[in-house]
Amino acid sequence: MNNTNAFAIEVHGTPAGLVVGGHGGYTFFASDWAFKELDRRVFRHVRHAERAAAQILAGKPLARSR
Repeated sequence: MNNTNAFAIEVHGTPAGLVVGGHGGYTFFASDWAFKELDRRVFRHVRHAERAAAQILAGKPLARSR
């Protein structure tokens, strides 16, 4: 059995995208254009990607990555 580092991100029933783990963190791949601002963005933890997707859905501005 393979050990995978890919997770689906969903916010209040809305599919946002997938995050795929790699050496530098988790890369977000948007599945809905509403989350295009997150596409290809790298997050340190999956929960950070979930939080960012929730902020977008709520219409809140995102913190800029460093």
